Amino acid sequence: MRVKPDGRLEPTCSGIRSPGGIDFDADGEVFYTDNQGAWHGSSTLKPGSFQGHPGGLAWYDKAPNMGPRPVEPNDKSRMVAERERIKELVPPAVYMVHGKIGNSSSFIVCDTSKRKFGPFQKQIFVADQCFSNISRVFLEEVNGIKQGVVFPFLQGFKSGLLAGRMNENGQLLVGGSDRGWGSKGGKRFCFDRVDWTGKVPFEVLEMRAKPDGFELTFTEAVDPATSGNPASYKTRAFTYIYQSEYGSPEVDEVVSQITKAVVGADNKSVRLTFDKLTKGHVHELHLDGVKSTTGLPVLHPSAYYTLNEIPAK
Repeated sequence: MRVKPDGRLEPTCSGIRSPGGIDFDADGEVFYTDNQGAWHGSSTLKPGSFQGHPGGLAWYDKAPNMGPRPVEPNDKSRMVAERERIKELVPPAVYMVHGKIGNSSSFIVCDTSKRKFGPFQKQIFVADQCFSNISRVFLEEVNGIKQGVVFPFLQGFKSGLLAGRMNENGQLLVGGSDRGWGSKGGKRFCFDRVDWTGKVPFEVLEMRAKPDGFELTFTEAVDPATSGNPASYKTRAFTYIYQSEYGSPEVDEVVSQITKAVVGADNKSVRLTFDKLTKGHVHELHLDGVKSTTGLPVLHPSAYYTLNEIPAK
C-alpha cells in the first residue's frame, strides 16, 4: 500500500482487502459495505465518510481530532431530505437492494486484473452472506457525489460468502460460512474459485445518469429493433425510510415512463429518456425485451441505480 499525492491510500497490487467489506476502488478510494439495520433501510456500498448514523456520534466527544460533531438526523425522514440539513452527510453510493440483490453484504473486490476476469475492468464486485451470491457495481461521480448501479452477477455458491480476493491471474477466490447466520448456499462452509471462461456475456456494462434519463453501454452490439423500442424496458423508482427502527420497506414509489430509446452510432449504447427522474431514489430498470444482434437476451436484465444526484448536462 502506498500514499497517493492527494493523501489517499492506494493498493500496490490487485485484490488487497480486509475481511468485513472494506476495500479500494480502482482510484484508491476506500469503500465499505454495511448491512440493513437501524438507519439503514437496506445493505449499502458506501464511501469512507460520515453516513449519518447517530450510534457513532458518541465517538466525536472522545476524539476531538475528528472535528465538530455532526447534526443528528431526524427520525423517519429520507436521506435526500437530511442531506439538505447536514452538510457532512454523504449518502450511500449504491443501495444493495434488500431482498433482490441480497440481505447481508460482505466482501468487496475491485477488478484490477486488466481484463483477465472479463470485460468489467475497474468495476466492483460485492458478495452477500445470506444470498450466497456476488453482484456487480458500476460507479460514477456526479456533482462531487459517488453513485452508481448494481447488477446481479453470479449465484450458486455453497455457503454464505464472507471473504474474497482476486489474484494477479484474474481468478476470484471466495470463502464462506453459515456459522451464526444461515445462507441460501446450504453448506456449513465453502472455498470456491471463479474463472472467466473467455466468452464475453451479453450484459449492460455501464449505466450512467443523464439529466433526463440514463445511458446504457453493452458488452456486445445490440439489436436496434428491440433495444430502440421503449416497450423493451420497464422502470420504477423508490426509496427507504431513514429511521432508527430496523430496516425499511420500499416507499415513495414513482412509476416513470421511458419515452424514447435511441441506439448509439457504435451500436453498443442506448440512450433512454424518462418522463421523470427522482433525486435520492433507487431507479429500478428491467430490460427483458432487449436482444443482441445475435438474438441473445441480456444475461442479467435487472439494474438498480442509486440516483443521489441528477447531472446538469
